[in-house]
Amino acid sequence: MAAIGNRGTVTEAAGFDAGADVQRLRGAMKGAGTDEAAVIEVLAHRTIAQRQRIKEAYKQAVGKDLAEDLSSELSGNFRSVVLGLLMLAPVYDAYELRNAIKGAGTEEACLIDILASRTSAEIRTIIAFYNKQYGKELEDDVCGDTSGMFQRVLVSLLTAGRDESDKVDEAQAVLDAKARVQEIYEAGEARWGTDEVKFLTVLCVRNQKHLLRVFEEYQKISGRDIEDSIRREMSGSLEDVFLAIVKCLRNKPAFFAERLYKSMKVII
Repeated sequence: MAAIGNRGTVTEAAGFDAGADVQRLRGAMKGAGTDEAAVIEVLAHRTIAQRQRIKEAYKQAVGKDLAEDLSSELSGNFRSVVLGLLMLAPVYDAYELRNAIKGAGTEEACLIDILASRTSAEIRTIIAFYNKQYGKELEDDVCGDTSGMFQRVLVSLLTAGRDESDKVDEAQAVLDAKARVQEIYEAGEARWGTDEVKFLTVLCVRNQKHLLRVFEEYQKISGRDIEDSIRREMSGSLEDVFLAIVKCLRNKPAFFAERLYKSMKVII
């Protein structure tokens, strides 16, 4: 379990006792109503691995599924969050992707948040869980609900083929970055229209260290930050996914902090 859930900030609870947590959760669900504060105190302060042990201990002690019992006791967004906390990270991602795709319309923001921020290994695990759980190929479902260049970017991310090495020849990286950034500049702002395929090739395939150097060189050559150029040349979901990729490469926690802030910001 050590490799699961290393993206978050919740640390292992000291003196963790799965049995004691089970009793607290059972107490929270007894009688009229549910003690939501007790549910939060337990589940929001345990790691993914510890929550899995709580689930197992609950089934052993009660003979019932913890997620099912909590689902029957809770409602709305609070229920969704609590049930999400009980899932392994790739299972939750697969679940969210499925919900984003099925039914009328597609939640592009969910597809972007997950696929633009996960590592190649994480994406491969998500695909495996998705295919097993829903009996469908994730790529097929994504293609069935998206189109155009946005679809092509998502498919590229789903190949989980990004170079994730961190061994970069600095001298070659500078030369490579200058050549690549010139392609981007000539394909983008230096002429009418943008060749999005060149953006796709750069942003979805190159490793992080290389891309960070590319962004630096782009700034020097064009006098503009790569994010500003994407905003000027792209629009809609395509703009959103390219920006998400860049932001996650630069600082993934900052990307999600911004997403959280915007989700809670009151529009006046």
